[in-house]
Amino acid sequence: MDLASILQYLVSGLTVGSTYGLTALGFTIIFNTTGVINFAQGEFVMLGGMLSVFFMKALGLALVPAIVLAVMVSVAVGAVFERFTIRPVKNASVIQLIIITIGVSILIRGLAMLAWGKDTFALPHFSGMQPIHIGGAAMLPQTIWVLAITLAMLAGLKLFFSSTIYGKGMLACSYDVKAAFLVGIDVRRMVLLSFMISALVGAVGGAILAPLTLTSYDVGILLGLKGFAACITGGLGNPFGAAAGGLILGVLESFGAGFISSAYKDAFTFIILLLLLFVKPSGLFGQASSDRV
Repeated sequence: MDLASILQYLVSGLTVGSTYGLTALGFTIIFNTTGVINFAQGEFVMLGGMLSVFFMKALGLALVPAIVLAVMVSVAVGAVFERFTIRPVKNASVIQLIIITIGVSILIRGLAMLAWGKDTFALPHFSGMQPIHIGGAAMLPQTIWVLAITLAMLAGLKLFFSSTIYGKGMLACSYDVKAAFLVGIDVRRMVLLSFMISALVGAVGGAILAPLTLTSYDVGILLGLKGFAACITGGLGNPFGAAAGGLILGVLESFGAGFISSAYKDAFTFIILLLLLFVKPSGLFGQASSDRV
């Protein structure tokens, strides 16, 4: 294994891992506010890619307006999701709420299949397909876009949670919902906002990855599961851990495919997760206690 191959696997792993990390962030944002694992998170990723393709073909929009519109529609879907499925049963148990998210995931996927069929679709690369060679490894410009947008999203979320009243309100809900309510925070609005932000993060991840991996109505299943695995790997409830977990899983998956076989590429993520859970059940950056942070 030469240095060029190692660099190639590293670049590929970081690229895919960025999307896993964004998906994991979506899981974390909703979990911290509601205590619910949203298994429809992968469908937001799917909507980001599929709606972008749809708006380019159906409305004749350019790439950037199509992606912006796709993200806005995905955010609206996230708001409708919370408003009409989660809020009416707010007193239900966590297990019941999780089952509802699974049902919504199946519904969104079914509607997407009816609307766009079972074909796969490609989204144009943002700035051409001429590879950039670094240290013997070939990197598509889209890879740089994926990494740059992911970093920008992480910085934006960090700024949002540390500097805005809504971000601080959501953090307060993550510590103690009752206490947040007693000090005047509108908990229902924070929950709605968490679903909208999670949809935004997922849709952006789907739109930036679609030029590299194609997209289809069922792409959200695997991306959602891997995002959940990244979330657990980094430590459930830890935003930094979710992003780091995505990158770690992406890189290990890429090296596993290169060193062993690409046929087992998807299995590596879950094998790594199982091994980690045996050694450190709270995740790499999670706390040993069951308290959410």
